[in-house]
Amino acid sequence: MPQDEKASYNRFLLLVAGLGGLLYGVDVGIIAGALPYLEATSGLNAGQLSSVVAAVLLGSVISTLFAGTLADWMGRKLLMTLSGVLFVISIPLIALSHGYEALVLGRLLQGVSAGLIGVVVPLYLAECLAASNRGKGTGIFQWLLTLGIMTAALVGMYFSIRVEEVAKLGDPDKLLAFKDTAWRSIFWVSLPPGILFVIGSFMVAESPRFLFRRGRRDAAYAALLRSRTNQQADLELAEMAEAAAAEKAQTSIGAKKESLLRRKYVIPFVLACVILAFNQATGINSIIGYNANILLQSGLSDVQAHWGYVLFTIVNFLMTIGGVLLVDRKGRKFLLSVGTAGIILSLVCTGLLFRQTERLRVDSRSPVQSMVTPDQKITLTYDRKLAETLLSAGGNAAQQIADRPTSLVVIYSYGDFQAATKAARSDDTAATPIEITRESCVPANKVVAFFSNPFGDLDGARQAPLKIDNALITPLPSQRSGWRVALTLFVFMAFYAVGPGVCVWLALSELMPTRIRSNGMSIALLLNQAVSTSIAAVFLPTVGKYGYAAMFFGFAGCTVIYFITAAIFLPETKGKTLEEIAAYFEGARKKPGLATV
Repeated sequence: MPQDEKASYNRFLLLVAGLGGLLYGVDVGIIAGALPYLEATSGLNAGQLSSVVAAVLLGSVISTLFAGTLADWMGRKLLMTLSGVLFVISIPLIALSHGYEALVLGRLLQGVSAGLIGVVVPLYLAECLAASNRGKGTGIFQWLLTLGIMTAALVGMYFSIRVEEVAKLGDPDKLLAFKDTAWRSIFWVSLPPGILFVIGSFMVAESPRFLFRRGRRDAAYAALLRSRTNQQADLELAEMAEAAAAEKAQTSIGAKKESLLRRKYVIPFVLACVILAFNQATGINSIIGYNANILLQSGLSDVQAHWGYVLFTIVNFLMTIGGVLLVDRKGRKFLLSVGTAGIILSLVCTGLLFRQTERLRVDSRSPVQSMVTPDQKITLTYDRKLAETLLSAGGNAAQQIADRPTSLVVIYSYGDFQAATKAARSDDTAATPIEITRESCVPANKVVAFFSNPFGDLDGARQAPLKIDNALITPLPSQRSGWRVALTLFVFMAFYAVGPGVCVWLALSELMPTRIRSNGMSIALLLNQAVSTSIAAVFLPTVGKYGYAAMFFGFAGCTVIYFITAAIFLPETKGKTLEEIAAYFEGARKKPGLATV
């Protein structure tokens, strides 16, 4: 094959990898633009909406657990194709859905696709690209991942502008219908990249290392020749044969096996688990997923909130480039320490801004409880008139906010099961009524009931009366306060992108010794995604009951642990061989020839 064809094929590999990163970013970011319209038209409660957001993370957890095994069983190329097909199937399933179950299933498929892509594409690149191009390949994957998030934000911004134009017509029915069209269209727009990724994955060669391990030496050599010179292909094929022989010798009968309880295995594994868990405990995925909602409740209008989210993703995109340029100059430990310190500061500032209005909250549960109908339901439209009625019974504290636009969140329960409504604004003339029903709170079956409340009495909840636990009325912040919140979130994203966003996976892959790298990283990654899924599932109900301030202060507290781990316990791995790092964890810091890390 001519040299120019080999160069073109290498570029094509990078393009396919980039499309994989783009899909991963779309999976993460698309819900933020669609969620406000999904809330307004779907009739789902806060718990169900949280499940729709969390389903993509749950699917990612499930697929990550088996991605390595599947890649070894069916091959890297076929698994890439499968992940793309699952994404393509998920789009019409979501966009054409008219119920909770179809939405969750579609988002679950998106999560499964994202989990497979997140494992198999970097693995495929590492095994297919020459050493000189591997860093570039990984960088393009990460860079286009942030581009996917930014693209999803721009699509959401476009529909936000269209929604505002329809709202000016003054027809609530047309506005509601267009909002329904908007969130469905946002998902449809993400379909073409998925189709291109599937087509691209059919056109690339299988991983030469996978083929070699399957005993297909000639096919492996042919795959190498598509991107390398004959001399390079011969050299790498010889290295594969040498590595396979060494591995076979180590696993032969009578070979001495090290205990996995040695400190060079245990300490980096524990360190990896702590870093990955607290990487998600910064709140990054929930802040991305609920960004438009956060900005709406901070005092910005719908269009302003979507513009704020667009700027948020642009900051992520640009600062990721900066992080990639700095990571080999400044080191992983330095950037993680600086990044987590900045995250703590920005989260505390965000929490303080929300605290200014949330401390004025008034609980109007008694008047809302009086609205319960004989069939144990409530339907109410929260507007200025109803806000005045509810606040009139609240005493002096309520009168302080009586002349301001407010939001209402109702926390309610049937027996042992509790739910929260979405936040309704008194100044939203096109808002749909709040409906509180048993179906919106009590799980449909015992399986769902177990995950909602393992100790709850499902049969009792099906007969229990409706109880209003809280009806929290909060004054809406000013537009100036909203832009201050947006600014603190931009700072949060900048520090995350330049620190944890760029460094965490590189640092962790260097920490893990070769013997436990695949299984150790799988377990740590599973923990990472489990934390992310749990946060997304409880985000809206927790915010409804305790406010955004409490949530952001909680994220800041978790990031303090992350900062301590990075600044004190994490060794600097820049420029160190894996053997030097392993020696560090065994305590061999002062042996001749080993640099202290």
